[in-house]
Amino acid sequence: MKTVNDSVSKAAQAFVNNAEPLFERDLREVYRLRAEEHQLALSENKKIIGTLVEKPEIKDYAGVKTMVVSPKNHRAENSTAYVLYFFGGGFVVGGPDVDLSIIAGLASRLGIKVIAPYYRLAPEYSCPAAIEDGVAVYRALLESNSSGRCVVVGESAGGNLSLAVILKARELGIKLPIAAALMSPWCDLTRTGESQKQPAGFDPTLDYELHSKPSAAAYSNQCDLKDPIVSPLYADYRQGFPTTLITTGTRDLFLSDCQRLEQKMKNAGIQVQLTTWLGMWHVFEWYDDIPEAQQSLDQISRFIAEKIGT
Repeated sequence: MKTVNDSVSKAAQAFVNNAEPLFERDLREVYRLRAEEHQLALSENKKIIGTLVEKPEIKDYAGVKTMVVSPKNHRAENSTAYVLYFFGGGFVVGGPDVDLSIIAGLASRLGIKVIAPYYRLAPEYSCPAAIEDGVAVYRALLESNSSGRCVVVGESAGGNLSLAVILKARELGIKLPIAAALMSPWCDLTRTGESQKQPAGFDPTLDYELHSKPSAAAYSNQCDLKDPIVSPLYADYRQGFPTTLITTGTRDLFLSDCQRLEQKMKNAGIQVQLTTWLGMWHVFEWYDDIPEAQQSLDQISRFIAEKIGT
């Protein structure tokens, strides 16, 4: 299943039609997988650092290693506004450096800092370690900057974490961010969504059996996958949640979960917008040479700018 609609960009068509076969994410080799990712990012990020953004800083917020990315066009009037960003990777791989193409894209468009924690990963640290790290960083940021001009952004597992951190902040009585923007959020680890049951190749970058299943087992650590702390789709949003933007694509393995999340939020009275991009796959925004990726980041940035007033 590799044919895409002619209205999709030539670059996206080529990406799908030339996609390589996917391989199992063997968590016995997780340290090697992470090292390879970070090494590739080190090379890829050379074209970003110094052009779109300054050299990232590494800081400590509440004991959590965190990357702070400042745009080249940072403006003084925006010093109190920031994005809190959670990277993806199935809770087992990834890092802010691996997601720098998205982080830098947002920072440069908005002219504000993007703050991205290196939250703890499974299988060494299962749920709720990542949530604890996210809440700790968010609380520390609020203590140092009380303006409240914060939008939480995350992709895939980072979208799950964005939801979980905001829900935990609500539970603890902590001031909530102005808004949230979620790219292909992995909000349901149970595989009940129809799109997760599509045949291999439906999404050229992600497969349930090869990727999601082992990652879900490592992250949940035998917890009920329908526990809202693991799968925020099953949380109660009626008690309040920030305005939310969700992006996905018609080839996204998590398309149906994004649709279900939008409906659940709507039913709870939350202001939510779902944008579904024709022919696009899981977190297509990560691929900065795809025109639709740039267009989606444009939309996400306009959404954030409107909410924080930049």
